[in-house]
Amino acid sequence: MSTPLDSAVPVPPRRRMTRDDRLRQLLEQAWRLVREEGTDALTLGRLAEQAGVTKPVVYDHFGTRAGLLAALYQDFDARQSVVMDARLAASGPTLAEKAQVIADAYVACVIKQGREIPGVMAALAGSPELARIKREYDVVFLEQCRALLAPFAPAGVLAQAGLWGMLGAAEGLSSAATTGDITPEQAVQELAATITAMVMRG
Repeated sequence: MSTPLDSAVPVPPRRRMTRDDRLRQLLEQAWRLVREEGTDALTLGRLAEQAGVTKPVVYDHFGTRAGLLAALYQDFDARQSVVMDARLAASGPTLAEKAQVIADAYVACVIKQGREIPGVMAALAGSPELARIKREYDVVFLEQCRALLAPFAPAGVLAQAGLWGMLGAAEGLSSAATTGDITPEQAVQELAATITAMVMRG
């Protein structure tokens, strides 16, 4: 038997997402797209379609595809910083312990994000604008490592070339771990050894 229209249960109005909630939704959809279809498939139009929103909504948040890629890297970097800060706060006082924590946190963040982060990082390096954004975050990370590790160096200072070499090792080893070429444990141990050796060279 059908229900009379005047006795139908009222449908509550849909709650409008806040701007921050919408941004989080779009970033999660973007990560999923990259994971399932690759970085090349990530366009603002495709993201709008997958998120069930109009294109102007996506353009309002990111402006361009470069802006979207930058936002993804910023999202990754923010989560990586939270993990590393928490682990460093709980780490022991020795160089070996600090190196182990940096290595473990870096590799763990990349592994957790999955295979999509190397694709985003490669795309970031594909244009001067995106390369600049990535470099800015890299410099912040290296300065954090310098402040943490320099007291253990023989002369109390670390060479800039050594820090960039450490970052290159971190990116390469983490990428190899995501593709299964090495295990995450191997990546962490090799990176920790690289960090320790870099510090001891001073």
